[in-house]
Amino acid sequence: MLSTFGAKRALALTALAPLAWGSTYAVTAELLPADRPLLAGTLRALPAGLVLLAATRRLPRGDWWWRAAVLGALNIGVFFALLFIAAYRLPGGVAAVLGAIQPLLAAGLAVPLLGERVGRRALLAGLAGVLGVALVVLRATARLDVIGVLAGLAGAACMAAGTVLAKRWGRPEGVGPLVLTGWQLTAGGLMLLPVALLVEGPPPALTGMNLLGYGYLAVANTALAYWLWFQGIGRLPATSVAFLGLLSPLSAATIGWAALGQSLTALQLLGMAVALGSTLLGQRPQPSPAQAQAKEGRDTTVGDRPSLSPTEDDQSRRSRA
Repeated sequence: MLSTFGAKRALALTALAPLAWGSTYAVTAELLPADRPLLAGTLRALPAGLVLLAATRRLPRGDWWWRAAVLGALNIGVFFALLFIAAYRLPGGVAAVLGAIQPLLAAGLAVPLLGERVGRRALLAGLAGVLGVALVVLRATARLDVIGVLAGLAGAACMAAGTVLAKRWGRPEGVGPLVLTGWQLTAGGLMLLPVALLVEGPPPALTGMNLLGYGYLAVANTALAYWLWFQGIGRLPATSVAFLGLLSPLSAATIGWAALGQSLTALQLLGMAVALGSTLLGQRPQPSPAQAQAKEGRDTTVGDRPSLSPTEDDQSRRSRA
């Protein structure tokens, strides 16, 4: 059980992950070769995963071979592929709005898989988060593509499922979040590699700026960010962690304004405020099922004493006679 300070510290550190992910768009646009999204995903995940494997010198055992593969697919491999399909077939704003439904999906999965209680407040916060992100990134001229929309929704579902399953399975005894991050990045990168080669062909000749961009994405944007993310999943409720994902499009918009000279309108600033409020509201603790039952039990009391059944009440009246 974390102290209040410990919970706030874990929350702040975990929030650094989606803030870092928000820089992906600017780095991709300014430093990476065009039309190579799957290569970018592969070089984000695989080198970082292999370095972490070499540094930690721990391999999965038993059930954790397939669990690491599943988590690597949901959080990295399949998620990156779907994310890039959505990004290529949809305007960036539409893709971001579809990704913003992740907290709602995670909240829904957390009920049967984790026993977390999702109240009306969390649902309203999730809807407000989608609205806030839409105000920040959506444009009236945006056009929808069925395949792109389905890919965006599936990507959000993958990340939500990966977050909840990572919370449910935890970590093997003696294994830290850095080791688990290495397993998932390696598994996800190995899944992406053949797809990238098949779809995009051999990688082009890379410039120094390309290598700088890929290096940043692999180290800060992926290895460090996912380590913080998985560490947060182990310490915080899954729904709380999922709500932090709303910070990513806000970070992207802020970096675009500060570094790329993009404008921010009053409506976008309002959307940022709504999304931030939704993120904060999503951090308020939800009562556990045991707490909810205890509250229901208190609601059945009369005054300061429990209500009596008809038989007990009749016996009480006879004893006072």
